[in-house]
Amino acid sequence: MTRRPPERQLRDDLLRFGRLCYERHLLVALDGNLSVRLSDDLVLCTQAGCHKGFLEDRHLVVIDLSGKKVRGEGEPTSEMAMHLAAYRERPDIEAVVHAHPPMCIAFTVAGISMARCVLPEVVLTLGAVPTLDYTTTGTSDLATQVGRALRSHDGVMMDRHGAVCVGSSVLDAFCKLETMEHTAKVMKWARDLGQVQELPAAEAVHLRSMGLKRYGGPPEAVAKADAAGADLPAACLGCSGCGTPTETGLAPRATFSVARVSATPILPQSQRHLEDEVRKAVAEHLRS
Repeated sequence: MTRRPPERQLRDDLLRFGRLCYERHLLVALDGNLSVRLSDDLVLCTQAGCHKGFLEDRHLVVIDLSGKKVRGEGEPTSEMAMHLAAYRERPDIEAVVHAHPPMCIAFTVAGISMARCVLPEVVLTLGAVPTLDYTTTGTSDLATQVGRALRSHDGVMMDRHGAVCVGSSVLDAFCKLETMEHTAKVMKWARDLGQVQELPAAEAVHLRSMGLKRYGGPPEAVAKADAAGADLPAACLGCSGCGTPTETGLAPRATFSVARVSATPILPQSQRHLEDEVRKAVAEHLRS
C-alpha cells in the first residue's frame, strides 16, 4: 500500500496548484480540473463549475474509482471520467492535472505536432508530447483515448482541448504542464525567427534513455529505455528539422525580415502615391 500525505495536505495541494494554473495563464474562467489519490479506493477532485483561480476547500469533492460521490458539496468535475481512466491505466500515478495552456492549444489548432525532440531537458523528463485526435469533451470516448495514451506518456495534448499531465504528486503533474507550455512557446518563437532545429537523432535517443533510467516514467516507456530508439516517435529519429528543415519538419526555412531605420518617414503606398501626384501638380503649376 502506497504511503500518502494526509488528506489535509492533499487538499491544500489542489487549492494551491489550481490557483497557480490560473495565475500562470494555463487556464481561464471555469476551465480545467485537478485530482489526487486519497487512498487506493478514493480520489479527491475539483468540483464542476468552479473557478480554479479562486478555489476554496468547499470546491473539492471525494469520489470512488467508479465516479460515485462519497462526500463534498456539488458534483465532481464533468471530466472526471478522464481522470479515472488515467488512474486505472496507471496505478503508479498519484495526481492528474488537466488545463488549457494557450500556446500548446494553438499548436493543435494550427495542426503542428509537439511530438518532436527539441529541448534536451524536455526529452529527458517527458520524451515527446503526442496530440490526440479531436474527440468531444466530457465523453467516455475521450476518457478512453486519454487513458490509452497515458500508458506510455506522462503528458498529452488533446486537439483543441488542452493538456493532461500525470505525476507522483500534484506538484509533479503541474511541473510537467508548465514544461509543455514553455516548450510550445520556445518552438513558436523559433518558428517566428525562421526555423526549428531539432536535436540530432542519436543525441535525442541518448538523452531519453538516460532520462528514463534516471527519472523514471510510464512503465511502458521505462521498459524501452535500452531499445534502439527508446520510446521516441519516428519524427525524432528521422530528425527532419536538424539544420536542413523540409516541408515535413517543424518549419521550412523562412525569409527573416527585421525593422529598418529610415531618415524619412515610411508611408503607406497609397499615401506616397498621393504625395507624388501633389508634387507633380505643384511643379507643373510653377513651370507654367
